[in-house]
Parts: sequence; C-alpha cells; structure tokens
Amino acid sequence: MAEETLNGQLCRLVSELVRHGVTLEQARREFDKQFVLASLRATEGSLGRSARGLGVHRNTLRNMVSRLGIDVEEQGLRGSARRQARRAAASASDN
Repeated sequence: MAEETLNGQLCRLVSELVRHGVTLEQARREFDKQFVLASLRATEGSLGRSARGLGVHRNTLRNMVSRLGIDVEEQGLRGSARRQARRAAASASDN
C-alpha cells in the first residue's frame, strides 16, 4: 500500500473530528497544544530553541504554554538533563 500523504492524513483526521462534533475552536486549541508539546519534547524543554523552531518569540511561546494549560514539569520538560544536572550540582555545593 502506498504511503499516505500528510495532506491525506490531515483530511481524514479533519473528517473524523467533524463527524464527532468537535468545534473549530476545540480542534485549533488541541492542535496548538500538541504542536507545542512536540516541539518542546524535540528540544528537551528548551523554550528558546522551541520558539526559534516554531518561528515565534520566546515570550510568545511562554504565553502559549500558559494559555494552553501545558504543565512542563508534569510533561517532564523542565529543562534539559544537562541543565538539571548543573542545578543539582550547584545545589549540592551550596549545602
């Protein structure tokens, strides 16, 4: 079977959403949320790199994360492992 195009997948998904009575606003919000989450996962939670990849300002992305109710800590996206290790080391040296 030939690989389905991205446009074909999108059309199928949109048709399914319409059949289930999802409003345009609900669909947009969920799309935005999933798109932002995918970008944050790809950049290990880096707001700066995600913002650049998404083509928005870092503050705009931070506002979007808040507006969409994304909890970066719950998603395991609070900074990269390297940054977390540096913070833990700094905290240990302070004690």
